[in-house]
Amino acid sequence: MPRPVTAIPNLGPAAAAAFARAGITTAEEVIALGPDAAYRRLLMSGTPPHFIGYYVLVMGLQGRPWNDCRGAEKAALRARFDAIRAEAAAAPAPGAPDGAPGRALEAALDQIGLRPAATARRTFAEPSRNVFTSGSRDP
Repeated sequence: MPRPVTAIPNLGPAAAAAFARAGITTAEEVIALGPDAAYRRLLMSGTPPHFIGYYVLVMGLQGRPWNDCRGAEKAALRARFDAIRAEAAAAPAPGAPDGAPGRALEAALDQIGLRPAATARRTFAEPSRNVFTSGSRDP
């Protein structure tokens, strides 16, 4: 029987809701994708990037407390996070035609106010709340 995303240590209801928006509804799917591909899916579905959210996921998949990441390991995870974030920002928005500019263009247009407010949405350049720890249970 499939387990909910919240069966993964450190992931609570807010993370489960974010994964559901990305089409991922079970712990087994997250595990099969691995942390990088699963986090990339979150970004592609519109979840704002947040480094702590990424390493909470990595630590949870390793069965470790969310705050167990330090030093060189944390620096290496930051480099992976930055690469995933850059890939997601460069990817076309879901449903965009082939060859469409990436989300970085949307973010720039939003920042200078060239898209109507009704079509503008949160971008990768905006600060965000951490969907992994907001409203989630304590580890």
